[in-house]
Amino acid sequence: MGKALSGDLRSRVVRASDEGMSARQAAARFGVGVSSAIRWIARAKMGELAPRPQGRRRSSSLDGHEVFIVGLIEERKDITLNEMVERLVGEQSVRISRSALSAWLCRRGWTFKKSPHMHWSRTAPTS
Repeated sequence: MGKALSGDLRSRVVRASDEGMSARQAAARFGVGVSSAIRWIARAKMGELAPRPQGRRRSSSLDGHEVFIVGLIEERKDITLNEMVERLVGEQSVRISRSALSAWLCRRGWTFKKSPHMHWSRTAPTS
């Protein structure tokens, strides 16, 4: 992943915009992308001058409900994701999609893989 451009460059683009230059002209003058210049100027108007953190978000809305989710799994080993989502909505008032719950569980090492059945004509596994 690339690094954020310097704060000095951002401030020069914003300053040029404040002096009357359009975002496209400022982008061409300082050699940055037009969309970056537009975004920087819009964020500067909101008071945000520093680059935002890059990378994956580290927290989840499910982190506070980990004990409840683990309790569901321990209570019934063959619980489905749909049932877990329904219980989260009903008992914890947490709305989350099935895929988000699955990703959250996978990040914590919970996998629910089924082993394939042996072919009907074989009596013992072969290697």
